[in-house]
Amino acid sequence: MNASRAVDGFMPDWAAITAVVLGVTAFAAAQGLTYPLASLVLESRAVPESLIGLNAGSFGLGIAAATLLIGRLTARVAGDRLIVLGLLGCSLCLAVLAGFEALWIWFAARFLLGFCAGVIFIMSEAWLNAACPDRLRGRVSGVYGAGMCAGFALGPLAIPLFGTEDGFAFALLAVYVAAVAFLAAILSRRTRTRPAASPAGAILRFLRGAPLLAAMVLAFGFADIAAISVMPVYFVKTGHSEAFAALSVTAMALPTALAQPLVGLLLDRLSRPAVAVGCGLIAAFSFLSIPLLQSEPVILAVFALMGAASFALYTCALTLLGEHYTGGLLVAGSAVLSLAYAVGSTLGASATGFAMDVLGPAAAPLGAGLALLAFAVLFAFGRR
Repeated sequence: MNASRAVDGFMPDWAAITAVVLGVTAFAAAQGLTYPLASLVLESRAVPESLIGLNAGSFGLGIAAATLLIGRLTARVAGDRLIVLGLLGCSLCLAVLAGFEALWIWFAARFLLGFCAGVIFIMSEAWLNAACPDRLRGRVSGVYGAGMCAGFALGPLAIPLFGTEDGFAFALLAVYVAAVAFLAAILSRRTRTRPAASPAGAILRFLRGAPLLAAMVLAFGFADIAAISVMPVYFVKTGHSEAFAALSVTAMALPTALAQPLVGLLLDRLSRPAVAVGCGLIAAFSFLSIPLLQSEPVILAVFALMGAASFALYTCALTLLGEHYTGGLLVAGSAVLSLAYAVGSTLGASATGFAMDVLGPAAAPLGAGLALLAFAVLFAFGRR
């Protein structure tokens, strides 16, 4: 089925929605732990920084591969089974990271981890929208986004609790992800819906039909990675302590998770495109105001508002995707959004970092703010 308004008269498939939220939370926890922990472990083994960066990049290559192959995968395996297999694959990759030290094995494991995570991400978005009536779509998308935020925030907590030695944190997370896979498999037997297969050429068809949805997630990816990876450096360079720089990321994570159900409620009560434009403007002006602020508590409050508003762009995109697309194009759209986030996050880290090197520290928040402002204007005046 091609682009269309979603049917609103059916009851939500709560078993499918529960399985999807559990799965994406586990995927987010795995990604949230793997990025910092893998870097710390490799650094302790005297691995050069260039190889550490390449190893982290192999995760992104895995996600890109999953995006390009999702059509073939859905043609051979049912979507709900792909999510369970993706979770089991993530668990196996984490166990490999816990048990082996050879660098080439870590490269293969990180690539496969990204591939499995990409499959979970794409199929979860598609199944969530297939299982949800349009009257509840915003609120369910908000809960889904909150679960993802919580997973990203909770994953790194395993590092101070269990340390970086002996791979225990990787092993513990592997067990957790395997348990979630088991629960998802049980829940999938009680579901009434399934994500459809993605037909040939559907990704290009979706991209031609909904470029602004892809731009929305690209803008979110740009702001998200700029906030996490570049803004802590900005804070240190402008005279704040390293402890404050680390606290800024933590202070952003929890309010972002708590805000998504509220954003979902607004999406179900107000004009969804208007909510998206409003979130883009709030995130943009929050970024732009940071160089003008001196009080650290005020900076943290504005930073938290920025994080909640920028992540809301993803919640808006997910809701609009399900509102207008069904069937195979829903899976293709999820794949495009996954790829858009990967591109946006790459641009966010590199562009703001380069701007800060060339133009000074303030170029990082100003550049991210201007990018979000440009998107908000484009979406407000460019959509049909």
